Amino acid sequence: MLDQGAPPQQRDRTVPASPGLGARLMRRKPVERLVAEGGQGEGGSLRRSLGLWQLTMISIGATLGTGIFVVLGEAVPKAGPAVTLSFVIAGLTALFSALSYAELAGTIPVAGSSYSYAYATMGELIAWICGWCLVLEYGVSVAAVAVGWGEYLNELLDGTIGVTIPAALSAPPGDGGVFNLPALIVVLLAMTFLLGGARESARANTVMVVVKIAALVMFCAIGVQGFRSGNYEDFMPLGMAGVSAAGATLFFSYIGFDAASTAGEEATNAQRDLPRAIMLSLVIVTALYVLVAAVAVGARPWQGFADSEAALAQIMRDVTGQAFWGTLLAFCAVIAIASVVLTVLYGQTRILFAMSRDGLVPKVFSRVHPKTGAPRANTLIVSLFCGVLAAAVPLGQLADATSIGTLFAFALVNVAVVILRRTRPDMPRTFRVPLSPLLPALGFAFCVWMMGSLSTVTWVVFGVWMAVGLVFYFLYGHRRSRLASSEVK
Repeated sequence: MLDQGAPPQQRDRTVPASPGLGARLMRRKPVERLVAEGGQGEGGSLRRSLGLWQLTMISIGATLGTGIFVVLGEAVPKAGPAVTLSFVIAGLTALFSALSYAELAGTIPVAGSSYSYAYATMGELIAWICGWCLVLEYGVSVAAVAVGWGEYLNELLDGTIGVTIPAALSAPPGDGGVFNLPALIVVLLAMTFLLGGARESARANTVMVVVKIAALVMFCAIGVQGFRSGNYEDFMPLGMAGVSAAGATLFFSYIGFDAASTAGEEATNAQRDLPRAIMLSLVIVTALYVLVAAVAVGARPWQGFADSEAALAQIMRDVTGQAFWGTLLAFCAVIAIASVVLTVLYGQTRILFAMSRDGLVPKVFSRVHPKTGAPRANTLIVSLFCGVLAAAVPLGQLADATSIGTLFAFALVNVAVVILRRTRPDMPRTFRVPLSPLLPALGFAFCVWMMGSLSTVTWVVFGVWMAVGLVFYFLYGHRRSRLASSEVK
């Protein structure tokens, strides 16, 4: 009870009630604050140096590579010749989500990508879950891509000097090896470029992207000479279930387009260029994927793709009868896949940079080097983690784990764009999803459908990953959230 004899000003003074747990978990970070903090890190700031061309190359660099050079060998046995349809389905799913990404990237041009979009629309807990999925998506993707890089490196070494790296040192445990040394090496090479800064990394990536596109065009020109229509007679041998399962695996091949959104704080004109880069890269990549897959299946019976992680180089060798062409493609694939490692690793570091700035992960991840404008400690930690993961885990498990994390994050982005339209309808948008909320709803539905096509083991791994993430959030992030601290003040 209040003391009736106390002065009026004391009797009227009330202590504001602290928000309940539910309110704290649902607190949203204002869009204006997200944008205002753009580029700011511990001890320095990220540098704006990337234009439309560089952003498009980052998106293509992160997307075009492993899905067609490596994972094709895993997807064809699931779908047969209908793998081309699987690519279309995966691309269509990516397109719906890409439209939502394009709108949000132009509206909230920050490094956090879908993590930041969720923070502005659905609250801190959902943002954390999304960010934790992105850690799975990007970090594990780097490792999966690095594993495939070693396969083509062996093809290249065999075709040039006649030797290969011993299986014990070129495959992870479970795939006949002890330690995948090439996978670790390519991650460390990408780390070296990233430590030099975003501009230098973008230049190297652009060269590698040009090489990989040229390699795929070359494959189509030569591979079509071995095309046999009979390879398409039994178009869907495993039914629609096989097409769907292959599509879910191949969705791993499309995760790169959102890498451009992680560069929001290093783009010179993010609101204009990010939506354009996302859409342009997705169109180019999907067209190349479908064309190459169609030629590959036409040149080799679908049963011959089993356990083949360097299928394109082998097809080139079979069609021409000469080792030179397969070796040349292996050389291009080594460069192409290295660019995926580089750009996806870049995206991972920027996601953690944004989460660290919000206090949800340790601040070492948002520490910026004053000379290069790059988060060096972040890059070192992430690179070493991904490199060790690549050296110790089989590719198939990695690819499916990446797909489920990606699909979950994309589903949230489709929800976020609808929420922001309703809560902030007057915000300036440089790109708007047509037919909203229909297309975002379709994007969400496709993501959920493809998640349902993944194996039970993948779901178990995902569940364990999410449980670990929630424990970390409540023990660390929830207590150190900078948004919560500012509200208390």
